[in-house]
Amino acid sequence: MSEHDHDVRAQLGEGQDRRPLSISARLGRLQFHHSGKFRVLQFADLQDGPKVSKDAIALMRAALEAARPDIVIFTGNQIAGYDPAYAATYRKRRWRSTNPSETDMERTKALVRQQIGQFVQPLIDAGVPWAVTYGNHDFQCGLSNAELDSIYREFEGCVNGDASEIGDATFCQEYSAALPDELIFACEPGTFGLPVLNEQGTRPVLGLVLLDSGDYARSGGYGTPSARGLKFLKIWPRIMGRSVQSVVFQHTAMPQYYELFRPVAANAAHAIEGYRMFAGQHYVLDETKVRPGGYLGEGVSCPDTDDGEFAILEDTKGYCAVVSGHDHRNAFDGSVQGIRLIETPTCGFEAYGPVPAKRAARLFEFDIRHPFNPRTQLLEFGELVGKPSSKKAYVYGMTAASKSESEGVDLLHKPSWLRRFFTSLMKS
Repeated sequence: MSEHDHDVRAQLGEGQDRRPLSISARLGRLQFHHSGKFRVLQFADLQDGPKVSKDAIALMRAALEAARPDIVIFTGNQIAGYDPAYAATYRKRRWRSTNPSETDMERTKALVRQQIGQFVQPLIDAGVPWAVTYGNHDFQCGLSNAELDSIYREFEGCVNGDASEIGDATFCQEYSAALPDELIFACEPGTFGLPVLNEQGTRPVLGLVLLDSGDYARSGGYGTPSARGLKFLKIWPRIMGRSVQSVVFQHTAMPQYYELFRPVAANAAHAIEGYRMFAGQHYVLDETKVRPGGYLGEGVSCPDTDDGEFAILEDTKGYCAVVSGHDHRNAFDGSVQGIRLIETPTCGFEAYGPVPAKRAARLFEFDIRHPFNPRTQLLEFGELVGKPSSKKAYVYGMTAASKSESEGVDLLHKPSWLRRFFTSLMKS
């Protein structure tokens, strides 16, 4: 048994090592290891109600143990605000007035707190810090992003900054109990920056930005980041310094994602129709622009208007990648104008998506020798856990193109006993 396998087994079963899985948690700040590595694990679109799917929790636990990340980032739509449990406070659009009773609002807060407690417990157990941004369904439960942010911060490990007293400023600086030596630059709920330091902990070499990409537009389709959020994107590279680049984690993709696709005839193999302003045109992944192993299972649902976000990322020369979710059946990684554009499929089991075996988390491994070009890998349910406990998850639109074996890289050392462990856990 390897040293890695022994360490994981000890934490799972024998209880010999109770230190946090996250090396950054042990250090009290986000920092590259002495090995020169730094790891981020992304969960996209859990999109569940107060009783979180047993399969989603199993995927989270297995992915944490296999990846051993420094931090976990949730990229929005953790909460299915349309779930019947939230019917009394549900709001379809943020600008539509509702008048729920105080009792109903308190009940919703309690249910949301219950739900969050379930899906962050694996992270608390593992000792991994985590951060969240928001999507187009979270607020539909009736709570604002600020109210949701406040609830998230009640839980151990949350590093979301509190911008409630920010006033007219673009951001404020603060520390988190989860990472007492990590300076957080908070802009607004779901939008903040996190520096990642070098191995000695003396200077930043990488930035992580969570951006609230908005929910819906009054004119139709999906919304865009707020003016304050876009201003923060402009300022952030100056805060970090000219030698540092950052990765942006957000819920909804930008229109530029379509530049990763190649137009084809509607009857071409694996052709997928575009969304809204791209409707009527069919696409496949452009193999010259995307890395091997990705798949396109639905049109990218982006805003109808270009709000200038991509231009900010390009003009400031302070960003190397954008990572999104939202499109549950998509998993690809490509480059446009030197910026990597990445989509990750759903990790949840109570909404549409790919076949259960391919619901996944995404691991990013940064190397201090080239910190702006991370390796990335999907950690799929079928590989880590096995068969789902139920057949509730539904699938449509998937093709043979979605059944690639990998993304061309294996960042894990997966002992066979790990899969057996989680399979037996699911049956218990």
